[in-house]
Amino acid sequence: MSVVENSKVTFAEPPADFDWAGVEDDRNAIPTAERERMEKAYEDTLTSIAEKEVLMGTVVGLNKKEVVINIGYKSEGVVPISEFRYKPDLKIGDQVEVYIERQEDRGGQMLVSHKTARVHNAWIRVNTAMNNNEIITGYVKCRTKGGLIVDVFGIEAFLPGSQIDVKPVRDYDQYVGKNMEFKVVKINQEFKNVVVSHKALIEAELEAQKKQIIGGLEKGQVLEGTVKNITSYGVFVDLGGVDGLIHITDLSWGRVSHPEEVVKLDEKINVVILDFDDEKRRIALGLKQLSAHPWDALPAEMEVSAKVKGKVSVITDYGAFVEVAPGVEGLLHVSEMSWSQHLRSPKDFLKEGQEIECMILNIDREERKMSLGMKQLAPDPWADIEFKYPVGSKHTAKVRNFTHFGIFAELEEGVDGLIHISDLSWTKRIKHPSEFCNVGDEIEVQVLEVDKENRRLSLGHKQVEQNPWEVFATVFMPGSTHEGTLVARSGSNFTVALPYGVEGTVSARHLKKEDGSKVNLEDKLPFVVLEFNGEARRITLSHTRTFEAGDEAVEAAPAGKRGPRREEGGQSASIKSINEKVEKSTLGDLGVLGDLKSRMEAGEAARKDKPKAEEADGDEA
Repeated sequence: MSVVENSKVTFAEPPADFDWAGVEDDRNAIPTAERERMEKAYEDTLTSIAEKEVLMGTVVGLNKKEVVINIGYKSEGVVPISEFRYKPDLKIGDQVEVYIERQEDRGGQMLVSHKTARVHNAWIRVNTAMNNNEIITGYVKCRTKGGLIVDVFGIEAFLPGSQIDVKPVRDYDQYVGKNMEFKVVKINQEFKNVVVSHKALIEAELEAQKKQIIGGLEKGQVLEGTVKNITSYGVFVDLGGVDGLIHITDLSWGRVSHPEEVVKLDEKINVVILDFDDEKRRIALGLKQLSAHPWDALPAEMEVSAKVKGKVSVITDYGAFVEVAPGVEGLLHVSEMSWSQHLRSPKDFLKEGQEIECMILNIDREERKMSLGMKQLAPDPWADIEFKYPVGSKHTAKVRNFTHFGIFAELEEGVDGLIHISDLSWTKRIKHPSEFCNVGDEIEVQVLEVDKENRRLSLGHKQVEQNPWEVFATVFMPGSTHEGTLVARSGSNFTVALPYGVEGTVSARHLKKEDGSKVNLEDKLPFVVLEFNGEARRITLSHTRTFEAGDEAVEAAPAGKRGPRREEGGQSASIKSINEKVEKSTLGDLGVLGDLKSRMEAGEAARKDKPKAEEADGDEA
């Protein structure tokens, strides 16, 4: 038996009134009033917290990974050290703000975030700053497309390039790493975007300055300013808080293609106030007005008929503007560029920037206008026209253009003449000059008439050759027979192509064939000449007379009666060939006609001698 078994344990007797149930549930262990007092004293030592709340805490622990923060609660919060990257000098004892995400997790640890607390408070502060139009300070973190990224209260805001300064900013990098003051100008609550402006602060300061500056402006006042911006239409100048515009026409007395030719960006210049508007805050400035007008300093030697040198500044459709002195231009009309009467484009004569010499034709110093001429420096080809191109002289000319009544041909630069359509050919009937030649062709001409006063020349082409109708009169004598081809019809009359490019006419009643058959175009038949009119260039023919019996007299057509017109319309290939032969008839062909005439006369004499010989033979018999 063990000692315990042999020993005897004595227990004290509990009081008879002991409340065992109260001890078990701990309700009566401490009096109720005392319990409430003690619970209140304990709760007073703790901070009352709620989830989704931002509180201030004290850093009580710090290592390479975490920061321990005491917020006065029964447990402490732990935050990653990465959330304090913006604050590298964090130390124990610093006061920081934390956001209560959850009071306890499964392990009883409270979840807090310093980053979320900063963002939460930042949005509250940003909205307050915008509503109250407050000025806030931010840190420029980096550059981005179109502007800068700014840290404001722990959130990233966008600073557009146009809102950095009132002046155009070309180098954004100069602001990176600096603290600047801003105004919140736009907040997108849905996408949590914030836009700030530094320009708004400057504009507010400048607004007061503008009122003061504009209030002291006067027309004609000269001020110093800085070239702020250059556009294609003018220059914006900063007058010390207010901008003015120099229009491109007020930069220089001369012609300016672009303002960059006169001023440079950030250049300090003196300007004169031309006009201003108090309400719209517009100021018109001038630069050229600070110097005398070039027309006022124009030398007295520049008078009518004076020769001047200048540079072609602008070429227009009607002429060119020539700068004969800085700021002084004259108009050189296209008609004064050449003696030629054919108006061409000024670009055929000149180029912009070309140095040329001109003569002053007209000058008006009051109106500040000048007319110039270039052709006057060259001899006038019409000055001795009657000696260079006397009447009857023959020359080679160049076809310039057509009209319905003739051809304009150029003998030399500035000297043109008209060849009337009736003076183109002796033999061919021409409806339009384009049928005879082409523009640019060279053509032989003879001067028919000279009008020096009106600068007109009358030319002829057919006169270069001998008139073949003088020879035709001995070939196509009335009563002679010739072979011809029917080439056209006009009403009851037909046109007949005869040898040597000559055309004749025959009426339908003189086209009856001996066998009674019908004639057709392009038929080749013998014809008897009824009438020859050299002045009217008309030959009247008859086929019927070739076979009619008897000694009938030759029926002549009435004198002065016009021959039938040639039928208009298309022609066959054979007819076209005949017309081409007509066109190619020359003086050489006329020589053939002369030989033909001699042979015909010899044959006629032989025929006359033949009856005499037969008569003599009969006598001998």
